[in-house]
Amino acid sequence: MAELAALEDRKIRKVNEKHGDDHAVNLTKLRAVAKRLKTQQELADRLWKTDDTAARLLAILICRPKTFERDELDTMVREARTPKVHDWLVNYVVKKNPHSEELRLAWFTDPDPAVASAGWALTTERVAKKPEVLDLEGLLDIIEAEMKDAPDRLQWAMNHCLAQIGIEHAEHRTRAIGIGERLEVLKDYPTPPGCTSPFAPTWITEIVRRQNDKATA
Repeated sequence: MAELAALEDRKIRKVNEKHGDDHAVNLTKLRAVAKRLKTQQELADRLWKTDDTAARLLAILICRPKTFERDELDTMVREARTPKVHDWLVNYVVKKNPHSEELRLAWFTDPDPAVASAGWALTTERVAKKPEVLDLEGLLDIIEAEMKDAPDRLQWAMNHCLAQIGIEHAEHRTRAIGIGERLEVLKDYPTPPGCTSPFAPTWITEIVRRQNDKATA
């Protein structure tokens, strides 16, 4: 904890606070600490229990994702206060855990929008890797009906799923783009030069164009 405190940078904290995060550690330096420590499940457990964001991010990097029980992960995702901890927990731990599909189904309709967003994040991964377990038309129906008024974190996750469906599944692409155009979610999101807009129609069109260019190169 002392080492993490020594890595804090007020400028980083100021930037992170704009996105709802409260840590002040450069993530490259945090990853260097994790690389030195290597995998240490017991230490990861202790770091998580501190409720400190930087410590929890480090815990995620040094834990063994497959060792967690279903209920442990359910508790952890509900404890993950900040967006970065939530995102890393889902992507680096839950996705690699044998209970991920069970949790996806449980979280998908959870009344807590942050927990539901975890369910949508897991669903987005299935869109690309295991679409046979999904009802893609049904997902588009839900997105069309609920995304516009969803809370920010849940809305972002649903929008990612919409874009992924349009990118990965040509038979649903026209409908996915149409939903994005009608709802206009994230249409005016500020996008740095050289980055792809999160506005689904733009996102889908650009990634598909790159895939086609690569295929014909």
